[in-house]
Amino acid sequence: MVDVLVMGSGGREHALAWKIAQSSLVKHLYIAPGNPGTSLCGTNVPIDAMDFEGIANFIVENSINLLVVGPEAPLAAGITDFLQSDPRLPHLKIMGPNKLGALLESSKDFAKKFMIRHHIPTARYKAFRSDDWEEALQFLKSIDPPYVLKADGLAAGKGVVICSTITDATAELEKMLLEKKFGEASQKVLIEEFLDGIELSVFAITDGKHYCMLPEAKDYKRIGEGNTGPNTGGMGAVSPVPFATGDFMQKVEERIVGPTIRGLNEENIPYLGFIFFGLMNVKGEPYVIEYNVRLGDPEAEVVLPRLNSDLVELMMAAVDHRLSDFHLDVEPKNAVVVMLVSGGYPGKYKSHLLIEGLEDISDALVFHAGTMIEKGKYYTASGRVLAITAMGNSLEEAFRNTYRQVNKIFFLDMYFRKDLGKDLLNL
Repeated sequence: MVDVLVMGSGGREHALAWKIAQSSLVKHLYIAPGNPGTSLCGTNVPIDAMDFEGIANFIVENSINLLVVGPEAPLAAGITDFLQSDPRLPHLKIMGPNKLGALLESSKDFAKKFMIRHHIPTARYKAFRSDDWEEALQFLKSIDPPYVLKADGLAAGKGVVICSTITDATAELEKMLLEKKFGEASQKVLIEEFLDGIELSVFAITDGKHYCMLPEAKDYKRIGEGNTGPNTGGMGAVSPVPFATGDFMQKVEERIVGPTIRGLNEENIPYLGFIFFGLMNVKGEPYVIEYNVRLGDPEAEVVLPRLNSDLVELMMAAVDHRLSDFHLDVEPKNAVVVMLVSGGYPGKYKSHLLIEGLEDISDALVFHAGTMIEKGKYYTASGRVLAITAMGNSLEEAFRNTYRQVNKIFFLDMYFRKDLGKDLLNL
């Protein structure tokens, strides 16, 4: 039996807690700080995920065996290194890489250089600081539109901007590089060649030497239908992805997943945890757009419901270096998650709006992303509020089932995309 602590407070952490709570191996489950949804799965602990000292003390006091780090920020800040150096915690197992491994996500320049060293297919790019302004403009003019600009550091999923004209790209580059649009994250900016294809997210769990593939997903980042408007933290996702089969996935493993794990091993970067491969399918050929060092959100809300296997058993297999012997049982049904957000998001939006209709949801999962509870009633507390996941025997059926439940929920100025997955139906 294990005592588990999940770090984080969003929809991904609710999905993790929901799945972990189903395990027969779990004695106690805690979530720090959690949200009103996670409190239905385990015990919320009022400790911020960036309070490393508080987390360490709680782990000692409650004999935690397994720590699952949900968001990227504590990993990038070195939570794993901090806890591994604590002499009180020699037996703690941590699902999440150390600060060096987390650079795969916290520095896009580091990740691109890693890909190049290990011959992993990715778009041509160059990285620039504010002192390199003239050189950056010259490189921008040397590539064909559209133009991809990426903040080097963490920007909550919003640090990537795609511009269709050189004028827009120059103006956006000035905002990012000179005006520090994304703060510390855009002290360095990557300019990339645009890859024309279809995105998908591929996930694995690894002990640094072996890995186990999880179900793939496709998420939808843009706020507007038809993939228009600014990027968000994610407006929804679907799993499985129709084209992610046979030959294509064989290429993904042979050219991307395998070389990534071998590269980590060769460079002596210890890595225990989830790894996310943000990919682009360009005419049947996979390219890496980005790495994440944790599960995606909202992808976790469709990937985890498709696992018939015990997630804690899988994580313990990684901890004990038994992944090569683990057989993952995946539900063949399709899953669709739709994110309900506050009107105005990702810009200004109102909070503390009453949420109605949750008690009417049936045949669907409700994952809390940004809610609060007062006197037994739920209110909005963030831009991304709720993730609604339903399943079906086909993609079309899963869409219908999810939107049927979404339409039962109401809060003032509630917004959601109505076109999720439509781009996949004719593939």
